[in-house]
This record gives sequence, structure tokens and C-alpha cells, in this order.
Amino acid sequence: MYIKLLKLLALLFIITLATGCVTVQPYDYTAFKQSKPRSILVLPPINNSPEVAASYSLLSHITYPLAESGYYVFPVALVDETFKQNGMTTATDIHAVPLPKLKGIFGADAVLYITITKYGSSYTVINSVTEVAAEAKLVDVKTGTLLWQGQAYANSDENQNNSGGGLAGLLINAIVKQIVNNVMEVSHQVAGVTGKHLLIASQPNGMLYGPRSPQYGLD
Repeated sequence: MYIKLLKLLALLFIITLATGCVTVQPYDYTAFKQSKPRSILVLPPINNSPEVAASYSLLSHITYPLAESGYYVFPVALVDETFKQNGMTTATDIHAVPLPKLKGIFGADAVLYITITKYGSSYTVINSVTEVAAEAKLVDVKTGTLLWQGQAYANSDENQNNSGGGLAGLLINAIVKQIVNNVMEVSHQVAGVTGKHLLIASQPNGMLYGPRSPQYGLD
């Protein structure tokens, strides 16, 4: 029995060691550092979720993390109105606009393309979770070079403990959460967390600091 226990502990140690050795491949920022973008044009996100409001919900949260990271961000209301004046009202059509045309209209250094892959609340027997996930890529307007790309996810269960109350408590908690999520527009709040995870500088393999930040050039 003692020998079997030692073997089991040794196996667990090896598994733990192997897991701890798995590292995330560092992002190659060569093109990003060469481009040195100062201003970013954020296009309306393409919405691949069933929630109609998802695109503008996430878009309303994007300026803050980018500005905090040291970039000038073109006002989203002005950008949206400019596209409408040019007959473009859908994100898919806007994403298809050639880079030279975007450069000529806005004069931005880089364009941020965002795609929403998940947005909204889902209900199961014992839980209700609101999730928002998105992907983004930053492209140099002049050359079309991909400067950076990443993805982020957030949900309403982060930092919450749902283990108390037994099965009956879990069922009641799920129903209450579903009602609260619908009434309080929790998806919009979670979208803000996702936007921060996605675009705030200093995240692992995330955006670099911009020229308006004191941390510029140090990351």
C-alpha cells in the first residue's frame, strides 16, 4: 500500500510539473512596433450572436481601454454617422471598405476589426450565465499589415460562488439570475469586461501601450 501511494504521488507530481511547464507562445510584435500607430479607427463589430444589440453594446465600451492604453480613438458616434452618410449601415459592409478609402476619409493610422462570437444569457437547469466573447485584429491602414490580433471572454459568473443551498437553492438561484440578467441588461455590463480584457494594454499577448501612455515603449 505504501509503495502504491508513493507511485501515485510521483505520478501526480509529474503531471503537475508537465502542466506547469506549458507556456503561452509570446506574440510577435515586430510589425506593431515598426508601424507605431497613434490613432485607431474602430469599426462597428460584426455580430455573430443572436442578440441584435450586441454590436453597439460592445462598441460603446471600446474607446475606454484603447484611450487608457495611450491611443487616440476616433469618436464612435462620428464614425457611425459618417458611414451612414455614405450609405453603409451594416458592420459586414463597413468591414469590407478598402483601407485606402478609410485612410482618405478618417486619416487613421490603424483600423480595429472586431467580431462578436458570443453575447447573451443562457439558462440551464441549475444556472444562468451571461457570456460575451469577441475577437479583434488591428491592421495598418497604409500597408494592410496585420499588427495584432487577439480574443477575450467574460461571463457573469466570474468571482461568484454558487455552491450553497443544495439543489433547491441552485434552482432558485438560476431562476433569479435569469430574471436579473434580462431586467438589468447584464450582457451590456459583461461586454464592458470583455472589452477591457480584449484591448487594455499589459494583458498577456495583448495590445501594446500607445504613444499617449507613460508606459509607451516599455512593454
